[in-house]
Amino acid sequence: MLNLDQLAALLIKVAVSASIASILMRFGSMQKILLRDDRTVRDRLDLALIFSCLYGASAGVRVLTHGQYPAIDLALEGALIAGMLGGYVSGLITGICVSIPDMFAGNWMSMPLYSAAGLLGGLMHDLAPQRDDIWYFSAFVDLNLWRVFRQLLRLNRAAIQRRVVERAAFNLACNAIVIVAEMLRWGVYFTFSVHRTFFLFAHKPPVNNWTLAASAATTLFAVSLPLRVWSSFRAERQLEAQRARLIEARLAALTNQINPHFLFNTLNSVSTLIRIDPERARGMIYKLSNILRRLLRKTENFAPLREEISFIDDYLAIEIVRFGEKLRFLKNVDENTLDRLVPSMILQPIVENSIKHGLASKVEGGMIELRAWMENARLHISISDDGVGIQEDKLGNLFEQGIGVSNVRERLRVLFGAGYRMLIESKPGEGTRTLIEIPELENFGARREIESGTLAGRA
Repeated sequence: MLNLDQLAALLIKVAVSASIASILMRFGSMQKILLRDDRTVRDRLDLALIFSCLYGASAGVRVLTHGQYPAIDLALEGALIAGMLGGYVSGLITGICVSIPDMFAGNWMSMPLYSAAGLLGGLMHDLAPQRDDIWYFSAFVDLNLWRVFRQLLRLNRAAIQRRVVERAAFNLACNAIVIVAEMLRWGVYFTFSVHRTFFLFAHKPPVNNWTLAASAATTLFAVSLPLRVWSSFRAERQLEAQRARLIEARLAALTNQINPHFLFNTLNSVSTLIRIDPERARGMIYKLSNILRRLLRKTENFAPLREEISFIDDYLAIEIVRFGEKLRFLKNVDENTLDRLVPSMILQPIVENSIKHGLASKVEGGMIELRAWMENARLHISISDDGVGIQEDKLGNLFEQGIGVSNVRERLRVLFGAGYRMLIESKPGEGTRTLIEIPELENFGARREIESGTLAGRA
């Protein structure tokens, strides 16, 4: 059986393995390497360098303290993990480098042992049926055996079962290889009387079959635990990337929904002008071409407020010709808001609604007023008209009707989460006011945060 000193050493070894895994996550280069399945030669060399420094330091601390903290030494485990992640070259380089502290201490057999461990790690890397199977490596041999046995009883199922069998078989092979590496350490220690390698139980007798089994199991966990920690990190980052791609796809769909709707209504206005005044219709077609050119070159979800207002000017130039003096446009925009970023195509649907539902049926026409100001580090945009207004029974479910306003609100919700406010106030016979309030965005970094979905999730 194990005594308390041996049990404590094994537990400390597992804890140190988890600590090193956590420390490695703080390196930006390590994070990039972990997220890539196809690693370049530079990535593999960087991986070997990072592992050599940290796992070599664990061996160095043990040597410098003259074996006072033996459980901190994870040189062999580091070489195995480096080989699993980076292949033979990374494993071999790491194995050589982490053996240097032991070489200075006179344990010359450490270099061939740790180099062999790195190569065994490279073998595990090559045995993986698929590249991401490495991240599913588990030290629980019994669970892997059960998975294989259970799937073999269901041979009439589809390829997904073969996939489970492959992954479980790979895990069993990795377990065997790690145990072989630990047995090699024991063999080297007991075969060579001098210049042998580090051995955890050298000063913690007795050494028997129990310590052999416990040592092999601990090495399995010391290798698998960092992989599981990093696998969780990969899963989180991949989930964030999928969420960002989903947001981008939803925004593209919403924008594509606006553009044909806008174009259809604008062409209706131009067709009216062609019958009334062909010369002015040609001028409006020129303005329409400017609008379409701007739409076609829009590849981002955000634009300065200045550009959005310029877009509205071109759009209303067409509508004013159609309505004549009945339609008036007033701008009251603070200068310090013009360079603030806003979602592209956010103003046009609201202005279009004001014309179509508020002023078109009003005989004497009316006015649309656009206001923008900053307050408490938030951008406020107000679009109001003095049209016919909206009946109270329709105001309650306004966002469920039509394309324009509901589209704007959905885009704001996708981009900002709970960090936006959109309010519509209306009184029959007096007009309608739409207020949009969003966080201040004045730089590219803030825009990228929103487009990646992090700001929406944070709000």
